[in-house]
Amino acid sequence: MTETGVPPFVSFLSDYGHADEFVGVCKAVIASFAPEATVIDITHDVPAFDVRAASLALVRSVQYLPGGVVLAVVDPGVGTARRAIAVEVDGAYFVGPDNGLLAPAVAMVGGARRAVECTNSEFHLDAPGPTFAGRDVFAPVAANLAAGVPITEFGPEIDPVTLLPGLVGLPRRDRGGALIGEIWWVDHFGNCQLNIDPEELAAAGATLDGPVEVHFANQTRVARWVHTYADAKPSELVIVVDSYGLCSLAFDRDSVAAEWNLKAGSSVTLVPPGASITGEEEGPS
Repeated sequence: MTETGVPPFVSFLSDYGHADEFVGVCKAVIASFAPEATVIDITHDVPAFDVRAASLALVRSVQYLPGGVVLAVVDPGVGTARRAIAVEVDGAYFVGPDNGLLAPAVAMVGGARRAVECTNSEFHLDAPGPTFAGRDVFAPVAANLAAGVPITEFGPEIDPVTLLPGLVGLPRRDRGGALIGEIWWVDHFGNCQLNIDPEELAAAGATLDGPVEVHFANQTRVARWVHTYADAKPSELVIVVDSYGLCSLAFDRDSVAAEWNLKAGSSVTLVPPGASITGEEEGPS
């Protein structure tokens, strides 16, 4: 535990991949400033430049992280006027670009207590160019936070209200009772997580083991709401509540995403028994 009361963990997420040296270099920088810190790799396979996908990965992960410092770098605006920020929450810090990446996870853990813009070059590496802020700005700041440096040392305080919000879509309800949502995430197995929770689906009239009409990609299919993947019959489209508590479209041991070329951001409408699609929305469900 550091003097600031935050454990010396750095949980690291990026879109750097593993083909290049970027992740290893950032971890080496962290080790040089905070040799006692443990680095946890959340993922480095976020699609390149996809801030939205990264923010959702962080939201899915944050409740399981051990506190300390969360370093998140998906930064298509690197080298521009976008701010580099550190955000203090209860028992932890977030470090990354102010581009909407951090905001949903910060909200998930109770909101920001304070935030700073990381302009103090004393805690930056000398940069030969402006295009690797992960190495030159964010990793050193995260490491020094993990080592116990107070957040106020990194730059001037900024109003957390001014942080750029995340672009996370919310489901809507059609006046006929259908739920209009989207795919938030396609996992490694091809399951498609929706931005619809099971309580919303039940409130719209769906029942476990009952049918739900699914509209996507100009197609209509009937899915069955089941308890787990193995409850699906061969090639049967099902809806399951996934490990994060959200509804997912799935097959048993096959890829729904590959079958119909579904991707994160694809629109999906669920129509439980008794509901219909009128084309008129009620607003947020």
